[in-house]
Amino acid sequence: MPLSGGTRPAQAPSSPGGTRAIQATPPPKEGTDAQEPKPPAFNPKAITKRLNRYLAGRPGPVTATVKDLATGRVYRYHKGERLITASTAKALILMALLRKTPWRKLDKATRHDAEIMIRHSDNHAADRLWTRIGGAAGFTKAARKFGLRHTSGVAGDCLDLYCWGITRTSADDQVKLMNALVSKKSPLPEKERERVLKLMGSVADGQNWGVSAGACKGRRTALKNGWLKRVSTERWAVVSVGLIDRRYAVAVLTEGSPQVGDGIAMVEGVVTRILRSFRTC
Repeated sequence: MPLSGGTRPAQAPSSPGGTRAIQATPPPKEGTDAQEPKPPAFNPKAITKRLNRYLAGRPGPVTATVKDLATGRVYRYHKGERLITASTAKALILMALLRKTPWRKLDKATRHDAEIMIRHSDNHAADRLWTRIGGAAGFTKAARKFGLRHTSGVAGDCLDLYCWGITRTSADDQVKLMNALVSKKSPLPEKERERVLKLMGSVADGQNWGVSAGACKGRRTALKNGWLKRVSTERWAVVSVGLIDRRYAVAVLTEGSPQVGDGIAMVEGVVTRILRSFRTC
């Protein structure tokens, strides 16, 4: 059976992407002024050239967006691509759930599903919560509430795996969703945002790769990753979305890797090559 982030991929913990652990604690409170050196000169064309060189010869489409939420500075790579979410869709599933019902009003079983869906990327828990939020229609409604234009739930029988896992999205949409976790203008109340960030800041060891590769030493990351093997191509979609210090919203989506470890390496290579133009560690 193909995976969608629900079981730990054999290659993930020792992938060639230089995976590393992140602190299993929530990021600092919104508005924290992280002291950083003066950022380098921002040159989007130079970033694109850097990425083109790195990705030359690597299979499959790649799209990425990084936004500095403090300054509004943003970089986009192949912004027109629409790729699948894999298990990163679980972040929106949880946010949709908490828009309808505050965490304190959820029963114990539902809270448990939410926790293992995010921290351990449990697929069966995601299935149950997908049904609870109203399936594809509820997922799409929530996406629109959070300002996502290119993300809609997939209804009916899904050939690859779980319907939520083959949802198509854009990197811009995923960055908007991450911004909604820290913005005071978010349709999600602060207490519910904090709950989501706490879970995304404590994902299980072996699933904390991706966005975390772009964090400077000592900085904290909240993220959700996804990996799904396509039945039709036997190739992997590998995706990482998240926040670094609640300042940098990051989304990298890839498809076509022959092994999941290759996809993880590519995601981390893209993340580090973009973030070096946003700040100096």
